[in-house]
Amino acid sequence: MTTERVHPNYVAIWVWLVVLMVAGVLATRLPLEKSVVNNLIFAIAAVKAVLVALNYMHLKSENWLIYALAIVPVLLVVAMTLVLFPDIVFHR
Repeated sequence: MTTERVHPNYVAIWVWLVVLMVAGVLATRLPLEKSVVNNLIFAIAAVKAVLVALNYMHLKSENWLIYALAIVPVLLVVAMTLVLFPDIVFHR
């Protein structure tokens, strides 16, 4: 038995990535606080990273072990950010 993988529409994903890139660039023009704009740009970058990982790296069709291996570094980054946050904010 062969299991055929359904390939995503790469052109549509590429268009979404371009649209999100333009949105990130245009976000710098918004009349908002710098921290809000930075958070918006990081959120857009996270969405783009998920699109690339799921579609171009074919993680949609992988089993749960791949997700477990991918989530550990993310958790370490979040933990390190939370631990270092007081040092970054109150550095004076």
